[in-house]
Amino acid sequence: MHSAGRCARQARSRRPPRALAFGEVRLPNAAHEAHPWAIAQIAPDFELLDVWGLPASGRKEEFPALVEVMTTLDPENGDSRVMRALFALRWRLGRWFGWDDAPTKLPVPGHAETSLSARVPDDLRDTVTRHIVVSGTKFVPIYRTDDEWAAEISNSTVHAVMHLAWVEEGEDLYRGQMGVYVKPRGRFGATYMTLIGPFRHHFVYPALMRQIGHAWDARPQTDPS
Repeated sequence: MHSAGRCARQARSRRPPRALAFGEVRLPNAAHEAHPWAIAQIAPDFELLDVWGLPASGRKEEFPALVEVMTTLDPENGDSRVMRALFALRWRLGRWFGWDDAPTKLPVPGHAETSLSARVPDDLRDTVTRHIVVSGTKFVPIYRTDDEWAAEISNSTVHAVMHLAWVEEGEDLYRGQMGVYVKPRGRFGATYMTLIGPFRHHFVYPALMRQIGHAWDARPQTDPS
C-alpha cells in the first residue's frame, strides 16, 4: 500500500505542466522543490499545496518589481465578479464563525511559535518589515532575498505561506514562480482546504493570474543599460 502511494505521488510530480490562458501555468511540486529555496528549511513541516508559473518574466534585477506587483494587488476588488463574490463569502463566513478574530495569535500547528519569522536564519531576519500587511490580504512578510520572498497568514483554519521565486530560464531571462505552503489546523482545517480546492483552481487562481499579468505588463519600465 505504501509503495503504491509513493508511486502515485511520483506520477503526480512528473505530470506535464498544465497550461492556462494569459501565460500562467500550474506546475508540478517538483518544479519548485528542485531549487534550494530558503523556505524549505524554514517550513519543512508545511505541505507544498500549489505551484504556479506566473505571467511575469524579465531580467535578473527585476525581481523587486515582481514583489512590488504582488504586494500591491487587490484581488478582492479585481475584475472577476466570481472572485469578488468568493472573497466576500469567505470574509463573511470568517466573521460569522470567528475564523479571523482570534483574541491572541495562534501558534503554528504542532509548535509553540506563532510565526515562521522565529525560524528565519539570522542573515535573513532584517530583510523585510514585519508589520506590513500585503495589500488587501492579511499576509505578513517573513523574509526576502535576491530571488525569493515569502509571507505568511494565520487564522483558525490554516497557517499558510505564499512564496515567490525568480527562476532562471536561460539567456538572462527569469520567470516568476509562486508556491503555496499550508499547515491546516486539525481535521476541520484539512476538510476546509479540501472543500475550497476546486474553487481555488478553477476561479481564484486563474483570475489572480490574469490580474498579475495585467499588472506586470503595466509596471514602470526600466532601462536595462
